[in-house]
Amino acid sequence: MNFNQHTVGSVRVLELVGRLDSANAPKLQDGAGALIAAGAPPVLLDLAKVEYISSAGFRALLILARQAGQANCRFVLCGLTPKVRQLFDLGGFLDVLPIAQTREEGIAAAK
Repeated sequence: MNFNQHTVGSVRVLELVGRLDSANAPKLQDGAGALIAAGAPPVLLDLAKVEYISSAGFRALLILARQAGQANCRFVLCGLTPKVRQLFDLGGFLDVLPIAQTREEGIAAAK
């Protein structure tokens, strides 16, 4: 998994590409966690190019959401593909994490 980051208005967008699993979840957790800890603007994780997410990936997302809450930093996910959305649904994460359909809706929700 790779991630590209850029800023749109006041929102830091992290675009994830590939698989989010035990091999690379720590990379996401460290990178996004550092942004949150440093007092980053709102953070949007765009998952439109994520092919698969494992339990380790979900764990990283939950930890990041908790860190963002503690740091009073808005944290939103967007762009779930049908396959990834199904995994979120099966795991019960659709009701736990803030999720927007599109990047534009995610940016609006993160502000």
